[in-house]
Amino acid sequence: MKVSVIIPAAGLGTRMGRGAPEKEGISRKQFMLLNGSPILIHTIRKFVSSPLVEEIVVALRPDDLPWAAEIFSHQGFAKTVRTVEGGESRQQSVEHALATIGPNTDLVAVHDAVRPFIEIETIEKVIREAGETGAAIVGIVPVDTVKQVHRNKVRATLPRERLILTQTPQVFKTDLLKTAFERARQDLFIGTDESSLVERLEQVEVSVVAGTDRNIKITKPADMELARLYLSLESAGIRL
Repeated sequence: MKVSVIIPAAGLGTRMGRGAPEKEGISRKQFMLLNGSPILIHTIRKFVSSPLVEEIVVALRPDDLPWAAEIFSHQGFAKTVRTVEGGESRQQSVEHALATIGPNTDLVAVHDAVRPFIEIETIEKVIREAGETGAAIVGIVPVDTVKQVHRNKVRATLPRERLILTQTPQVFKTDLLKTAFERARQDLFIGTDESSLVERLEQVEVSVVAGTDRNIKITKPADMELARLYLSLESAGIRL
């Protein structure tokens, strides 16, 4: 089973509000340093470590491609890590990368560039699930009560046991994902994740694999403190 991983990393990271040290004037969170390495590198390392993954494709803004090539060349990755030019949105970036995936690839996983604490076991579980069912995502059950509102008025309390907070990776059979992106382009549909595009096809039911609270998405400055804690625990071999 050949698995390719797409990491869209062309976003501007406006919520982070500050630049990466090695890229002056750029506030892209995926380039911020975490224990001396860009967050993006920490994320890539997780997938390089998985025996089920064959290649990683990183979608970047055009002006970041030379920088990434230099950084990647010094990492000594044991697997193919290549770059493609991303788009103006996450959906466009994933679609650009998807167009470079060969026809002999069985599954494509899409993962957020700023989720460096995904566990190898979770990667392998969601890949195997997608291999059996055609589509699988990672998610966790919310611990807070979730309300449906209109403006500032509560309209309903939603049962938590029927809700999940979606994470990544999200993994799909290659042909299925390509069809979903083609249909979305034809319909001018913009989804919030890859699963939402696949769901529209109504060809398969998307399975959910349990994630963990540690698989955080680093989107704001406060997340960096938590990321440093998680990295120190991970380095020490401590699992929560």
